[in-house]
Formats: sequence, structure tokens, C-alpha cells
Amino acid sequence: MVPNEHTSKQFDAELEAVRAQVLQMGGLVEDQIRLAIEALVNSDVALMQRVIADDHRVNAMEVAIDETCSQIIALRQPAARDLRLIMMIIKTITDLERIGDEAEKIARMGLLQLQRDNNILPRFTEIKHTSEMVLDMLRKSLDAFARLDLSYAAQVVRQDEEVDEQFRAIMRYLITFMMEDPRTISTALETLFVAKAIERIGDHAKNMSEYVVYMVKGKDVRHVTVEEIEREVGQ
Repeated sequence: MVPNEHTSKQFDAELEAVRAQVLQMGGLVEDQIRLAIEALVNSDVALMQRVIADDHRVNAMEVAIDETCSQIIALRQPAARDLRLIMMIIKTITDLERIGDEAEKIARMGLLQLQRDNNILPRFTEIKHTSEMVLDMLRKSLDAFARLDLSYAAQVVRQDEEVDEQFRAIMRYLITFMMEDPRTISTALETLFVAKAIERIGDHAKNMSEYVVYMVKGKDVRHVTVEEIEREVGQ
């Protein structure tokens, strides 16, 4: 009985350690987004280069956590709730790594715009507002992950619809901008790529929240309506 108790406590400690690593990775990714947007708005080349250079740290964390999860599955053979937790972690770090890629993309688009001698730049007000929305979504997704809080998860899924609408508004604005002044087409397209990257970050944050619902409820809520997810969370 005692050895089993010890093994169980050790297993719990391993799971908590890997959960902490995921949150650490989430904090790094959050910084990457924030710095990428700050660099874009302020035309800060050094900061853009820093975001691009730091992407390898996000990638390394994904690889390390994934390896830890593989070892836990092989050695502990988790079942039921513990297995769902491991699956949630593996899926979550994949989305975090992709969010890191989007932050790097934003920084690269910023560099491209600065390399072109073009003073006619689209405004970044809408971009900044949307980025603040997706940062809030990411924070809530990480909180939902840490606390297994379904109310946060449901909020993120609802917010994703707002972010999608913001992206469509930015796209309409940029199309109008290009039609009125063809000289801005290249720069406006790069800005559109930035807006799309931000919209994709929102999608990944939403995915992370859906994994939390799967973890707690044991039900896959991907590809269902917001209303269905809210009903599931409320049960």
C-alpha cells in the first residue's frame, strides 16, 4: 500500500511540474506577442529582431514538454482523467508554439515594411486594439488551463467571434485604402498579413479553451457552436 501511495504522489508531482512548464511557455508566448505589436507600432527594428531571435525558445519548450509527456505516458500509462490531462497539455503546447510563430511573423512583416521606403503606412490603431483582445483571450485560456475554469473557457470562445469581426473590418479598411491609393498596396498587404496573424492567435487561444472543456467534461467541443459550448459549460 505504501509503495503505491508513494508512486501516486510522485505521479501527481510530475503532472504538476509539466503543467507549470506549460504556463511558463504561455508566459513566454504572451511576451512575444506583446513585444511584436509594440515593435510594429513603434517601428522598433531591434525589438522586431529580438522577437524573431527568441522564437527558438518557444520551439525548444514545446519539444521539451512534448518529450516529458511521452515519457509519462510510457512509464505511467495514465488512464481516464490523467490521460485527458496529458492530451490537453500536448495539444495546448502545439497551439502555443503556433502562436509563437504568428508573433514572429508579425515581427518579420514589420521589418519588411520598414525596409521599403514608403511613408504612406496604414494606421495601426485597429491592429493594436485587436491584438489587445487576443492577448486577453490568451491570458484567459492560460487561466482556464491553470484552474480548469470553464467560465474562462466559455468567455474565450465568445471573444473569438469578436476578433473575427474585427479582422473582417480591418480587411475592408485595407481594401479601401489600396483602392484609393495603389502606391500602398504592398504595405497594406503586409498589414493584412499582420491582422491575419493576430486573428490566428485568437483561433489558437480558442482551441486551448476547448481543450479545457474536454479535460473537465470529457467531451470534444471542437467544431460546435458557441451556444453549444456555453450550454456544455453551464451543465
